[in-house]
Amino acid sequence: MASPKAGNPVIFIVLREMRTPIIVLICVYAIAILGMALIPGRDGEPMSIFHAFYFVMYTATTTGFGEIPQEFNDAQRIWAIFCLFATVIAWFYSIGAIIRLIQNRFFQLARAEWYFIRAVQRIGKPYYILCGFGDTGSLLARGLSDAGIPAAILDKNEHRIRALDLRDYTVPMPGLCCDASDPKFLVDAGVRSSLCLGVIALTHDEEANLKIAAVSRLLNPDLKIIAMSASAFHEETLATLGSETYFVDPFKVFAKGLGAAIYNPSLYILNEWLSHAKGVSLHTHITLPPPGRWIICGYGRMGRELYKVLSGFGIETAVIDPAPSDHDIDIYIRGRATSKTLKAAGVHKAVGVVAANDDDGLNLSILIHARGIHPDIFMIVRQNRHQNEIAFNAANADIIMQPSLVTARKMLFMLIAPLLKSFFSFLVDKHLYDKGFMNHLLQRLKSKLGDASPQLLTLLMTPQRATALYRAWQQGAAVLLGDILRDPRMREDELAIVPFVLKSKDGTIKFLPDSQVILQPEDELLLCGTESALRLLDSTLNNEYLLYYVVTGRNMPRGYFMRWLRGKLEGDEAVRWPRHQAVT
Repeated sequence: MASPKAGNPVIFIVLREMRTPIIVLICVYAIAILGMALIPGRDGEPMSIFHAFYFVMYTATTTGFGEIPQEFNDAQRIWAIFCLFATVIAWFYSIGAIIRLIQNRFFQLARAEWYFIRAVQRIGKPYYILCGFGDTGSLLARGLSDAGIPAAILDKNEHRIRALDLRDYTVPMPGLCCDASDPKFLVDAGVRSSLCLGVIALTHDEEANLKIAAVSRLLNPDLKIIAMSASAFHEETLATLGSETYFVDPFKVFAKGLGAAIYNPSLYILNEWLSHAKGVSLHTHITLPPPGRWIICGYGRMGRELYKVLSGFGIETAVIDPAPSDHDIDIYIRGRATSKTLKAAGVHKAVGVVAANDDDGLNLSILIHARGIHPDIFMIVRQNRHQNEIAFNAANADIIMQPSLVTARKMLFMLIAPLLKSFFSFLVDKHLYDKGFMNHLLQRLKSKLGDASPQLLTLLMTPQRATALYRAWQQGAAVLLGDILRDPRMREDELAIVPFVLKSKDGTIKFLPDSQVILQPEDELLLCGTESALRLLDSTLNNEYLLYYVVTGRNMPRGYFMRWLRGKLEGDEAVRWPRHQAVT
């Protein structure tokens, strides 16, 4: 049997709690009005119903406009006294009921849920559902806001949801305090809406993340689902939910990045720069230690991933951990990371130490011990809680690894720049040991963007995204990639944009594509540029006059007659779009 459709819980609770006070008020007012209308006045005639109603209304509020329509007799005055006390007592009772209603926890929750549903419905543009608003969720929400993408936020912590009102987001970010794994609240957040782009599960409970992903997939099979996970079991389960389901393990992401950066520090600088890491620019020089022994203090999730990657690169690695080892590790010292165990692990000849525990205090103490023995050793310290940022900054570690920050960056790139993963895979697979290539790429970015903050843009050549370009294609135009990257104010100048990836409709991918490549419908571009340059590019793609200018160097005649006149004076080629030969 189908379940009945649920009504508005706010109205239901109000009617339930205020039913008795409303009945009391109605009865008291009815009796008061009826008595005033039945008692004869000084002239022997009773007061009319209207005058009785009017008198009781202002008497009940203790306003007091006098005796109308004529002076009262004693009987009417005695009844007026009764009306005054009865209605005031009824109002005190009703006001108390209203206060109890406002303080009712269920009413507060129902009202918050109703406001949240209304706020989600008012978003009016594609958005994501963000489940979990801890350190990772907060960082991701900020990144989405900077990218102009709204989100509906669900979290169990009431204080975090209230903090949303204090954030200066540039797009709507409605929040609700609830259990995000409850299907009801996912429906409230619009999981079935055509505007919902995907669901992001960022709670600290991996079982809850798995349930959120599974329920979201059932409620909307077309959604993109991204979940935070550091468990092989949960990752395998998530992989069965469909092709649009992804998981992010911050420890795997960091370990792979560190392994590659040891051989080519420019990769690390590029990744940090694109992530807007604090204090990192293209002019930053980070000297990672040369290949040599590394000591991993803590063989938990982070330690295991680092050992797997470093040993895979052929780097000698020692591990210090109080638990017995269940893996074949050449140098494994059982115990806490102290000066004694660090010396036993060979800290004197090591090039780097990683404090990879889930305890911030322990990681800071490891840094102090290691630097006390080997002042110049390269230190990587894991910071688990954002609140300890001041202490970690004062520790002067070479790299501070925050799992929440790594996760938020990875997910943000997956949402706004999905082609970036293939771009970095290209750099690692083809140019990991080619420092000259990476230095040339960084130099190109420096010359184009200067000191400006980088912005990533995924541009899909569709009629909605590139209106003018599609009109030009319909007229037989062949537009080069370099054409649209010209400055529409002065075409001799180039916009501060570097194309990273060009993905064709057939799946062909070109990395760092040449400016002579001819663009085709449904092409997908990953661009890196300044905010102002990307805005100018958007103007070019959606304004046929600007597009014609950057492609031909001529101004398009505005109007049919002017086009006809130019064609007569300069020939038909003067008003046609150019056609180029494709570049192989």
